Amino acid sequence: MRRRELITLLGGAAAAWPLAARAQQAAKLPTIGFLGPTTPSSQSQHIAAFVQRLRELGWIEGRDVAIEVRWAEGRDERYAQIANEFVRMKVDVILTHNTLPVLAAKQATSVIPIVFASAGDPVGTGIVASLGRPGGNVTGLSSQATDTAGKRLEFLREVVPGLRRLAIIGNVGNPFSVREISEAQVAARTLGLDFDVFEIRRAEDVVPAFEALRDRAEALYVAPDSLLFANRIRINTLALGARLPTMCFNREYVEAGGLLSYGTSFTDHFRRAAGYVDKILRGAKPADLPVEQPTKFDLVINLTTAKALGLVIPTSVLARADEVIE
Repeated sequence: MRRRELITLLGGAAAAWPLAARAQQAAKLPTIGFLGPTTPSSQSQHIAAFVQRLRELGWIEGRDVAIEVRWAEGRDERYAQIANEFVRMKVDVILTHNTLPVLAAKQATSVIPIVFASAGDPVGTGIVASLGRPGGNVTGLSSQATDTAGKRLEFLREVVPGLRRLAIIGNVGNPFSVREISEAQVAARTLGLDFDVFEIRRAEDVVPAFEALRDRAEALYVAPDSLLFANRIRINTLALGARLPTMCFNREYVEAGGLLSYGTSFTDHFRRAAGYVDKILRGAKPADLPVEQPTKFDLVINLTTAKALGLVIPTSVLARADEVIE
């Protein structure tokens, strides 16, 4: 998506400016390149939160700063292409999120500052040297939190009476997904659940995975990953057809028909990411900005999906929900 389209999407006041004047102004402005791992429809609220926070910090899009947006649409090979495009454009900051896009941006440049709105295990995956002293040109917000896989499975077990058999799917080409799969396995063992892991490497693997797990699971755990996120409607449709309750990381899965999600509030993370960009545009070095941890987690429940699966959500779970979709 080009900058003009972003303004239209967000309803920015600058959309009323003459096109030639905007183009001339943008050439003189500090430029943020946003590498979107998925699609505009799934991330418009995240960008809106980022832009709104930038405005609060004194950066008006189209007046004080330009934003170039590109969408990878869940295609891993696009991450490097977009990152290299931003390097050629000589943007002032690259903003992205999720592990693989951040690694692609880091591979593309060691000079342009990179801010990640979220990344799982940024130290373990080699994104930064440490949380307190990230080093290099990369910093941002970690989505890693202790025992979230265990909490997801606890919620799932509360909602699915007598749950014994679990299917776990994840993109094994994503190091954070691999870590999440491992944590889900540990949590499942702790809770006494049997489980099978089904590996995804490309979109074409989704349907065969469901064929393989048929009659082998009573619920589905989806590990966080941009590829699976881009295919969340297909995953939810297949899960509902197989009558499998799902637990996911992102609320957008639940908006698209999944049953439950529990994880980091990405809207909150994008607002906080604007603070990093603000500091960098004012002269701070990424190496001097510690990586921050998640502080807000959301439990989201889809009651329509629960009804379709014949499940009654316990009032104890509903009371803890941050959002209920009906």
